[in-house]
Amino acid sequence: MKIIIHEYQGNKSFLEPLTCKRTIGEYPVAGIPLKEALLKRISRLVPENDSRILSVSENFWISEKLLSDFLKHEKPSVIKSEDGPPLAWLLENEGDRNNAEEFPLDDKSLIIKYPWHILSVHEELMSAIDRDEISGKVRENVTIDGHLILGKGSVILPGVYMEGNVIIGENSKIGPNCYIRGATYIGDNCHVGQAVEIKNSILMNKVSAGHLSYIGDSIICPSTNFGAGTITANFRHDGKNHQSAVDGKILDTGRRKFGTIIGDNVHTGIHTGIYPGRKIWPDLSTLPGDIVRKDLK
Repeated sequence: MKIIIHEYQGNKSFLEPLTCKRTIGEYPVAGIPLKEALLKRISRLVPENDSRILSVSENFWISEKLLSDFLKHEKPSVIKSEDGPPLAWLLENEGDRNNAEEFPLDDKSLIIKYPWHILSVHEELMSAIDRDEISGKVRENVTIDGHLILGKGSVILPGVYMEGNVIIGENSKIGPNCYIRGATYIGDNCHVGQAVEIKNSILMNKVSAGHLSYIGDSIICPSTNFGAGTITANFRHDGKNHQSAVDGKILDTGRRKFGTIIGDNVHTGIHTGIYPGRKIWPDLSTLPGDIVRKDLK
């Protein structure tokens, strides 16, 4: 079977600031690009002797059950969302698109339409990690309570406590005396330093949080620097789901724990506080003591 992962054709502004400098398929989940993760997911279930064409949008995290049922359908078929472009095609040839039958969407698949949906895919993949791969150095007095995948040239310094499954890329420095928990990915050439806590988050390459910061349930794009004491809030006092502004509307994220989405090359001043669900666009900065109450564009 020929498998095609095609670029998302919907409103990409809904996914900003993640998509300001990349496609959503290039964004890392559990350490690999979303597009690659989706291809691996599909390839496991596709029969080798099937000559048809399967085309899936890079923003469609199709459930394994739906994919299995879809592949059993003998006629040219299409899966559509309620308000967007087609999500998947199953065809004998490209000319079958006009005659394709609509196949029902299930409630287990995820259409990645907003930035926080990336966290959901990331969490699913991270929970499946069942082994350690240590290519860097782990110093004495480091506790690993879960599984760790550590890239070449990276070092974990004394006093670091890791709880849950963690992936760390190459040439990153972690510690001393920091706490990393939940499904956390830290990319290449990152620095997570003294008294920093990272929880259930994605830090892309060249992110630095050197001192006294908390990053929880958040997504941080490359080359971002957290000034000392930067705190991301991720829980409402009333325990309700967080909301976030998209295209002038306030949306329910469906998440009780949700921090921030920060674009490329952002610099926060010391003691910056960021309200839950707020986003910061690329190349911006905050002053010392700033409180981010609304999205910064």
